[in-house]
Amino acid sequence: MHTPSLADYVRLLDRDDWPGVGELMLASARKLAGMGADFLICPDNTIHRALPHIEARSPLPWLHIAEVVAAHAVERGFLRVGLTGTRWLVDSEVYPEKLAARGVECVRPSVAERAEINRIIMDELVRGIVEAAAVSYLKGVIDRLKGEGCDAVILGCTEIPLVIDDSKSSLPTLDSTRLLARAALRRAAAAT
Repeated sequence: MHTPSLADYVRLLDRDDWPGVGELMLASARKLAGMGADFLICPDNTIHRALPHIEARSPLPWLHIAEVVAAHAVERGFLRVGLTGTRWLVDSEVYPEKLAARGVECVRPSVAERAEINRIIMDELVRGIVEAAAVSYLKGVIDRLKGEGCDAVILGCTEIPLVIDDSKSSLPTLDSTRLLARAALRRAAAAT
């Protein structure tokens, strides 16, 4: 496991510097390859947006979080899923492309909802602050996505599962971080 500081990433995210984000990912990939890793994972959904900038130069293959979630959605029979996460992720094609390749439609929150979810994540959850109003807001967005015909919701941020799970959601949840961890364990076990 290797990662630069979140602050290093956020500075690049705020400048919309995806090649720069990719270079941070590539530096970690090279360190991990040098330590003997067989493949790479990144539990941060947002920075997968930078993967296309460096994937061809990566010393090891990446297990893509959105591909893992899309495969799981298909296994569970979901056809239309909502997406929650940072604005950088939700505004991107990271999940819509991987889901569409498997015949699953991706529904994004409204622009205003994206902004508020991003604020909750970056100003509260990453700082360990859990406000009842934030949890209520997230639940309301999920309820609205359900009203739009979604049959599941992707928790596309490491912090969202800290406050939302199946017991607090009107839709089945797809916890991207947990799904990636399980896929990585399966892959590692298959390699031994």
